[in-house]
Amino acid sequence: MLRFWFNVPLWQRVVAALVLGVITGIFLGPEAESIKWIGDFFIKAIKMLVVPLIFVSIVGGVASVGDLRKLGEVGWRAVLLFVVTGQAAVWLGLALGTFFAPGVGVDTSAIQQGTIPEPSETSAVDMILSIVPESPIQVMADAQVLPLIVFALLIGIGTVMAGEEGGPVVRVFDSGAAVMQKVTLIVMELTPFGVFALMAWVAGTLGQDALFALAKLVALNYLGCLLIIGVMYVSIIRFLAKLPIHDFFRGIIDAIAVAYSTASSSATLPVTLRCTQRNLGVSRPTSSFVVSLGATINMDGTAMYLGLATLFGAQLFGIDLSFGDYVLVSVLATLGSVGAAGIPGAGLIMMALVFGAVGVPLETIAFVAGVDRIMDMMRTATNVTGDAAVTTAVAVMTDGIDREEMISADDV
Repeated sequence: MLRFWFNVPLWQRVVAALVLGVITGIFLGPEAESIKWIGDFFIKAIKMLVVPLIFVSIVGGVASVGDLRKLGEVGWRAVLLFVVTGQAAVWLGLALGTFFAPGVGVDTSAIQQGTIPEPSETSAVDMILSIVPESPIQVMADAQVLPLIVFALLIGIGTVMAGEEGGPVVRVFDSGAAVMQKVTLIVMELTPFGVFALMAWVAGTLGQDALFALAKLVALNYLGCLLIIGVMYVSIIRFLAKLPIHDFFRGIIDAIAVAYSTASSSATLPVTLRCTQRNLGVSRPTSSFVVSLGATINMDGTAMYLGLATLFGAQLFGIDLSFGDYVLVSVLATLGSVGAAGIPGAGLIMMALVFGAVGVPLETIAFVAGVDRIMDMMRTATNVTGDAAVTTAVAVMTDGIDREEMISADDV
């Protein structure tokens, strides 16, 4: 029985749990509250991973770049494109959340709201000062987002500047990142049970309005990802790479399919490398560097969703966000997506960081966790498409591509 369970792909188990959870919730009604503790256990396990995963991932990611001066044109062009597309993606998510308001109209009075912080007025100076951690240990204990990220970035830059002497530290953080990814995968095995309990609770306690709101959130997630692919990435291919759009998508269709089915940028990495090198004619050095960098720091689909989900949670619980909060979300969503591991469920971990910074109740995570896997598949396909688009554009702008050796996916 146990062997059969693990032979079924995780996403299929999650979808089955989603359906069974909704049916159970409709059948039990308000009594579904009695099994919500299973979902709460899952959410607590996710929150447990936030600080160590973000810290080791960001430090390891920055340190792995090596001597920044040696990156040359390839490095700065790739990073610039990743940052610009990441910011555009998160503002798209904020715009979709503001315009379509998926969280409005749901009665959340049945939800415990004890963790909702009181809104506080902070000046720009206070916000700037708050990013400098007086005590890194206290910052980690309190899970303070921005100072944690700043401290991790400084440690990563310090290891790069230390050169060979920083080598042992780099290896420690690389090992730590690998270990934390494995721990995350272990926690993700709890997803079907958490999804079942949370969806039963949502359906039984909050009723059809909540299910409609979740369906709207899923639809907006797919719409946002399709806009990123169809507008932003198509523009990069058309105007920067100057390649036929049809040939590009035929060349990376294998990577998109693997990304959608696995919801893991890391698992798709070998396929993305193969597609960019063999199908799109990108040189091996450029492809290896930019695609690997993109799998670490390019999470446009995740950034868009973090913006959208933040607005969704704020609307659910009646939290008014200022323009300053929007700016903070845009920064944290971009940096958080950089620190997100390229594995299923990483977006849920990033939510805890972004929500806490702008006062959105963490109960929102429990609300959306049931449908996160369905959205994660599309977000990952978007991320991988972005990796390939930026890699191809950078290759054209720096060392060119071998157009004569470009082959379509049908010929592979």
